[in-house]
Amino acid sequence: MSTSPGLVLDKASKRYEALLRATAAFASRRDCESFERRFASDLRGVIDFDYLNFVIFDEADSTAEWRLFESTVRSADISEAQLSTNETTSRWVYQHQQLLVIGEWSQESRFLGFKKILSELKIGSTCTLPLTTPHRRFGVIEFGSSLPNAYPEEEVSFLSLVADHVALTIEGALNFEEAQRAHADLQSNNERLKLLLDLTNHIVSNLDLRDLLRAISASVRRVMKCDAVAVMLPTSEGSHLRIYAQDFPESKGFAKEENLIPIEGTTPGVAFSTGKPLMGNLKDLPSLAPKEVAVREAEGFKIGCAVPLISRNHVLGVLGLGRVDENPLTQDDLDFLSQVAGQVAIAVENALAYGEIAELKDRLAQEKLYLEDEIRGEMDFEGIVGQSMALRHVLLLVETVAPSDSTVLLLGETGTGKELIARAIHERSRRKDRTLVKLNCAAIPTGLLESEIFGHEKGAFTGAVSQKVGRLELADKGTLFLDEVGDIPPELQPKLLRALQEREFERLGNSRTMKVDMRLVAATNRDLEKMVANHEFRSDLYYRLNVFPIRIPPLRERPEDIPLLVRYFAQKYSQRMEKQIESIPAAAIKKLTQWHWPGNIRELENFIERAVILSRGATLEVPLTELKSDAARPVPPVGTREWNEREEIMRALKDAGGRVGGADGAAARIGIKRTTLISRMKKLGIDPRAVS
Repeated sequence: MSTSPGLVLDKASKRYEALLRATAAFASRRDCESFERRFASDLRGVIDFDYLNFVIFDEADSTAEWRLFESTVRSADISEAQLSTNETTSRWVYQHQQLLVIGEWSQESRFLGFKKILSELKIGSTCTLPLTTPHRRFGVIEFGSSLPNAYPEEEVSFLSLVADHVALTIEGALNFEEAQRAHADLQSNNERLKLLLDLTNHIVSNLDLRDLLRAISASVRRVMKCDAVAVMLPTSEGSHLRIYAQDFPESKGFAKEENLIPIEGTTPGVAFSTGKPLMGNLKDLPSLAPKEVAVREAEGFKIGCAVPLISRNHVLGVLGLGRVDENPLTQDDLDFLSQVAGQVAIAVENALAYGEIAELKDRLAQEKLYLEDEIRGEMDFEGIVGQSMALRHVLLLVETVAPSDSTVLLLGETGTGKELIARAIHERSRRKDRTLVKLNCAAIPTGLLESEIFGHEKGAFTGAVSQKVGRLELADKGTLFLDEVGDIPPELQPKLLRALQEREFERLGNSRTMKVDMRLVAATNRDLEKMVANHEFRSDLYYRLNVFPIRIPPLRERPEDIPLLVRYFAQKYSQRMEKQIESIPAAAIKKLTQWHWPGNIRELENFIERAVILSRGATLEVPLTELKSDAARPVPPVGTREWNEREEIMRALKDAGGRVGGADGAAARIGIKRTTLISRMKKLGIDPRAVS
């Protein structure tokens, strides 16, 4: 079976993000000891290797200044002297500044002394890369595998990114140390070196290219004390440079992002074409494009500088600076800007590489929603969609307890899917061929709840015009699911306890004892332990229910399941409404994943149903503006007064079908004014539509 393109892209994306996290961790370590202690372990989160040789050379005499050597097979006979001879791959790569891949060491005729070392370590193939930035050569990083030919072209390409990130990290650390030493006397230089360090941290932690380049432009403008900084990238047809990001606070509106600058005959274009920086008075620099000249004059620029963004001998764009006064830029300024441009080039290359992966992922996501049977494969469990560790833990508990007849207590917030878990327990029990009988104890008026549970005889009370079979009796040989069991009134709790313990009961109006054989699954969103402490719930009933508790995690604790649920509900309601929803924007999926969903899965389902209703074409039109008002509002912790108030309102809204006012609305059920309830709902971030 071939690998799904979506899975390959997702793996590549996650691997790239893991590299960013690892190099960000490298950058945070300021001393060699902590760097050495964590370097290899952090890299193993990104790359599989059996051997690692990381060497820093002294630029003056090319001797090994520092080395980290790791191997799954370590020989006591291998000395630093053997590793430091001239006949090693690491010294060859450092001297020639070229990567070196040896696919089968058994057939290699060079580096014979080093070949013997690798033979002792049982290494079959290696990939050795220089650690180099546009202005420094640091050393070499070498990966080895016990397998031959372990480094194909695509793996070498990724390892080159690893080497670039490691080199940038080392340079950033060294720049930081230099800045610390020079801080007292060289404040200006310190700011520049700190900028280089900041750039490194930005590069290894930010994948949004435009935001990253805007931040870089602002920092460079401040440090260089100029008026405008812009980053220009070539258009797809290759005839123009586009101002992709700009920082120009005092702009008169002529120089702005998205402006196009011809490559031929303009200062940025010449820098881009030749790979050489240009600097000086603008009237002396190339400018054959009338529109560019007009923008310069309109904004009042007099001094300019254009530095090419070069990575691996490839020009990716141009970093441009402008001043409205005639304060010239110096050669030191140009040298510093060349360092900045080197780092910006790495950022552009990384972001473009990641963008290609993200674009392909987005294209696959846009092409087609998962078919229902694909979603219901390994990710679905009796209608429960998800694959997060939190959900898998719940399902493991379900598998464990289901075959027994033990009572199960499901704990969790409103809307987390407790009924689905109860059904899953029933379907995996020996009672699966009999009935699963459900009763929501909060939805039945207190005066009628006893009759609903135990049943009644004709004439047992006013209005009992016929005999009624209770839920206990209906659940005989099957499973009884009591939802919202925390809402059972105190006067009814002893009778329920007796029925559970003795497996017998009497209908209202009948003294004959009836036997019942049923399995109980109870659920609540309330804190029963606290209710017991407050004498609101019988302790003996609580212990009878709490035989095997299972906590259902709220949706905010399993965000990785949200994309699957979104697709599942989108397909469910598009089929029901006979619509053809074929794609969901990746940006919408990201926003929905970040939302905290106080109403949990029920709120998400209702939200997606509304989105399907609003959708007019094949793409799901997600009303994201509904999520902006209180997206940052924290969900109250369970057991607090605010949480209890929230749960009371949620139950009342649910019983009232989402209605706030009216004789049967939530306000009347709670016993407060409609305006008071609306105020409390706004404070708690409750949307009545999410619980209707």
